[in-house]
Amino acid sequence: MNIRKRALRILQVSTSDLAGGAERSATNLHEAFRKLGAESWLAVGMKRGIDPDVFMIRNECNRNSWVRGLSRLRADNDSWVRRVRGLGRLIALLQGIGEPIRWMNGQLGIEDFAFPGTKGLLDLVPHRPDIVHCHNLHGNYFDLRELPRLSSSVPTILNLRDAWLLSGHCAFSFDCQRWKHGCGKCPDLGIFPSVRRDATAYNWQRKKNILRESRVYVTTPSQWLMDRVRDSIVAPAIIDSRVIPNGVDTSVFSPGDKVATRAELGIPSAARVLLFAANGIRSNIWKDYKTLSNAMRIVGAQHGSESFLLLALGETAPPEYIGNAMIKFVPFQSDLTSLAKFYRAADLYVHAAHVESFGNTVIEARACGTPVVATAVGGIPEHVRSLACDYSAHGVQEHSLAVATGILTAPGNAEALAHSILYLFAMPEVLNKLAANALKDIHERFSLSLQAEHFLAWYGEILANEIRFPPNRGS
Repeated sequence: MNIRKRALRILQVSTSDLAGGAERSATNLHEAFRKLGAESWLAVGMKRGIDPDVFMIRNECNRNSWVRGLSRLRADNDSWVRRVRGLGRLIALLQGIGEPIRWMNGQLGIEDFAFPGTKGLLDLVPHRPDIVHCHNLHGNYFDLRELPRLSSSVPTILNLRDAWLLSGHCAFSFDCQRWKHGCGKCPDLGIFPSVRRDATAYNWQRKKNILRESRVYVTTPSQWLMDRVRDSIVAPAIIDSRVIPNGVDTSVFSPGDKVATRAELGIPSAARVLLFAANGIRSNIWKDYKTLSNAMRIVGAQHGSESFLLLALGETAPPEYIGNAMIKFVPFQSDLTSLAKFYRAADLYVHAAHVESFGNTVIEARACGTPVVATAVGGIPEHVRSLACDYSAHGVQEHSLAVATGILTAPGNAEALAHSILYLFAMPEVLNKLAANALKDIHERFSLSLQAEHFLAWYGEILANEIRFPPNRGS
């Protein structure tokens, strides 16, 4: 059928439909594509919502009867499985008996690709898709060995949001460069996704072999990540690539009445309120809670006359008191409407991180009219225009107050982070101008609708090019 005579058919592939980070981005795009008139479907490893256009990949129902029975037992009785000590481990061991090779691979540190539902991915949806758009393929739901077949059947986009596909196991390797040459002798097997033993050289080589047989389109949210992709085993598989920044749903994340929002959330109206959002803030290895808490010590010690409140959103824990500053922990907010209220309630969003491919929370805060102070890592400097001041990180492009949207500080520098906070609170006109600039910048460059339009335009180019120069694909 001529695609021009009907709506474009898009199948996205993601870990889940309702979760954080990459999963939320995939779901947001799915909904935006439908609003723009495309036929959009989402295939996921775990379906939690009720959207009829979201399909769960049939992995468990394609396993043997022994494993299926134990999986049902665990799912149907999850509450008492957790209450009986050791029962969960016993069931996992019994499942291993049903799939001994898979179990042994896990013990050896070999990444798990045994997800049989991947073969039927294209059969999940009512019509053959024109484009398959894959998000994170780790997360225990996708058989990477199917990528050559899938990409030979339909134009396939890999939307890389971390560096897992480049490495022997980890999503980000920090300063380790082994991913460029073959991994092995891994310095940290515990980095997510963790492996039991060092089979990272084998994992890396297996991915390289799979990618050698694949022909894909690659997109990343930042040039920082794309540069790493270009230096990796993914590069030979790339037909075309695009850097398309993440977008934020401005119908959800938008400014509001700060006073009323604080009253609703029980936040003191007169407090200087900071916000940092990350799942498992204190133990999250990608974030830098140590630098953030040290910065709060400096803030609390230097301004005893004012009350500072840091809302640490993403964890349940007792509050911490540092001088005249308090760190209050707030549970993770899965409801986006509730999450947006915390952004609106804050005077300043503070983002401390060790690594960040983009930083979704940074644009969500700005969409709510809340300016940011963030560490200059990964892709963050590509979308935060740092104010020219004494505290900005060396080497970061600085901007005048007319266009700046925040302040970027050097990684691990608690003093620069603290003094940036104190400077902005001492200069309310600067803080307000950054807030106005940030909101304007979101609508001009980082709205969800704009991101969806960029992808649809690229899809059109991909399909037009494949019509002109058809690859050897199956019917």
